Amino acid sequence: MKPSPRLPLNNGVHIDQLGFGLYKVPPNDAAALVATALGEGYRHFDTAAMYGNETGVGRGIGGAIGTAMASDGGGTGGSGEGVHSLERQDIFVTTKVWNDDHGYDSTLRAFDSSMANLGLDYVDLYLIHWPCAGRGLFLETYRAMETLYREGRVRAIGVSNFQPGHLEQLMHKAEVVPAVNQIELHPWLQQSALRTLHEQLGIRTEAWSPLGRGHVLADPAIGALAEKHGRTPAQIIIRWHLQVGNVVIPKASSAGRIKENFDVFDFELDTADMDGIAGLERHHRTGSHPDNVN
Repeated sequence: MKPSPRLPLNNGVHIDQLGFGLYKVPPNDAAALVATALGEGYRHFDTAAMYGNETGVGRGIGGAIGTAMASDGGGTGGSGEGVHSLERQDIFVTTKVWNDDHGYDSTLRAFDSSMANLGLDYVDLYLIHWPCAGRGLFLETYRAMETLYREGRVRAIGVSNFQPGHLEQLMHKAEVVPAVNQIELHPWLQQSALRTLHEQLGIRTEAWSPLGRGHVLADPAIGALAEKHGRTPAQIIIRWHLQVGNVVIPKASSAGRIKENFDVFDFELDTADMDGIAGLERHHRTGSHPDNVN
């Protein structure tokens, strides 16, 4: 299977555009699902302290390091077909600081806890999970993350669920431009204005709930495109994300769905297809609005 494209972040670190999201994955299932995903070609895993499954994610990754994997050119220097030993640097790991741990010292302690759970020497991307603007601590939280970044304990830092006003506040104070803003984004909530702002600021857009928690799969327009291309609705939506430039992290709970979600690199949506999906915007959230989370 073809590897995921790897996109540069604003500090030169590369992120796999298609990753594996672990929201609501039970802790006892995480290690096995990560191992299955690695076998299918995934190299990017998104977890969070709040998910409660960092330990399982770390166990799945740790168990795979040193294992022979099919080489597809998706690693850090390999190219061509063959077999290579999977190394830590082949894998991109994201985790997030939870709302209760906002603040400078609390964030540093939370990071240490996540590292212990993951069993890793570093993480590739560390995010503020929600701005929690009502608490007024996200600037301190980000300052702690900048410390971790300067110390080399994280390769990149960023945010999640930040709205334009939150980004504006942050950019006035931050020394390090966020590499990523991870936001709810799918065909019913396309966040066009926020994506444009990200482009202006040099921030990558990453989509959580990329399938609209499954609701968008039943959209008749998506179904028609699936029939046209001989693909599943999930594959159509993931392909749309890739073509508009989003980093995308669909969740899957079965080996079949894990494989299906990654099998999207051998077809393309045409201009009419993309225009049709652009017309599905409903401004419909499946999760909380960031202004309501504190």
